[in-house]
Amino acid sequence: MNRKTPESCRACAQAVELLAPCGTPAALRAALAAGANAVYLGLDKLNMRVGGAHNFTLRSLPEASACCRAAGAKLYLTLNTIVFDGERAELYRMLDAAAPYVDAVIASDWAVFAACQRRGMEAHASTQLSCANADAARFLVSQGIRRVVLARECTLSEVAAIADAIRPLGGEIEIFVHGAQCVAESGRCFLSHFAYGASANRGECQQPCRRPYTIVREENEDSPRPRAEFAVGAHTILSARDLCSLPFLDKIVATGAASLKIEGRARPPEYVTTVVGAYRAALDALAQGTWSDALAAELTERCTEVYHRRFGVGLFHGRPGADQFTDNDENLATRRKRNVGVVEHDYPRAGFVQIRVQDAAFRLGDRLSIQGPSTGEVRFEVTSIRRDEAVLTEAVRGNWVTVPRPARVRPNDRVYLLEPAT
Repeated sequence: MNRKTPESCRACAQAVELLAPCGTPAALRAALAAGANAVYLGLDKLNMRVGGAHNFTLRSLPEASACCRAAGAKLYLTLNTIVFDGERAELYRMLDAAAPYVDAVIASDWAVFAACQRRGMEAHASTQLSCANADAARFLVSQGIRRVVLARECTLSEVAAIADAIRPLGGEIEIFVHGAQCVAESGRCFLSHFAYGASANRGECQQPCRRPYTIVREENEDSPRPRAEFAVGAHTILSARDLCSLPFLDKIVATGAASLKIEGRARPPEYVTTVVGAYRAALDALAQGTWSDALAAELTERCTEVYHRRFGVGLFHGRPGADQFTDNDENLATRRKRNVGVVEHDYPRAGFVQIRVQDAAFRLGDRLSIQGPSTGEVRFEVTSIRRDEAVLTEAVRGNWVTVPRPARVRPNDRVYLLEPAT
């Protein structure tokens, strides 16, 4: 049954920004190809994902910027950790180098806001600031901060009220709509630092909340009861469900939020392609008046193919969330990625790619994903397999084969088999 979408909601869906995560050049290109209006990424320091595999460098930033500008998309730089006094020089160096290439900086430390203002750079208030009310949002806008990324604890009605409150002042709201959630208020957690000396507020979280625990009742002199232990099942007490707002994206859009943000800078290109593509399709349907419950269910099912914990609705419908915590294994993806090999040659005129099969074999009808820093992700079903003049039904390890592909790929791109999870 179709949900009636008011004209105002259609206009919001047309105007709203779809903001995608990028941890690698391949993920960035995948996001742009899937329909993102903007991307956000970090450098090797001072952001909430400091692992080297999930960041860009100052040297790679100009190319990332060029890709975004060619696609008509914006690029936001995350400098959203606490900044200590001895890091100010590094902060200034990073901002000076990044200024020509980024459209805004996402920040939570007032030193970053001040440094951006001195350089004439736009800065957005990170969710790490825990902005959850209209007065706080108005204050941030009064300080020259145009966009506020709201605390993830806000309900739909609160998002709408805050958006209405700052719109007359030239401010706008950004909210998270999909991806991993944290058990702590807006991610302000000290558990990782306490347990491992790796601060979540410095982008070093070791995610102790995702692990199983044992509760121990200690003996004491005042109680005759003996010591007791209780095993707590994995992913049931502290580990929050992943957010998926596709089933109620029409209500999300109706809040008037200017930007819808997908979490996942640590995720691979196939995750970015799948999730960004699903939200792009949903927003387009809302803008065209073709939104329906059936489409929402179909797109949600599509998102289950890639890495995810059990989906929930976050706190948009009230606090605490009725389904806030997971009760199953960590990764529930319905498809898994297996390494096949590498691209040896691409033949643009013929529309074929030559693949060196180094690991997993593949057959007619299988789905392949080719990923690379200049390619992004190209995903397709295998409709033919050839080796010279021989027509094959299977590509086996140790051989090269050619298969048709829908878009250009590059030598040394990685090739993966996407198969049903068992």
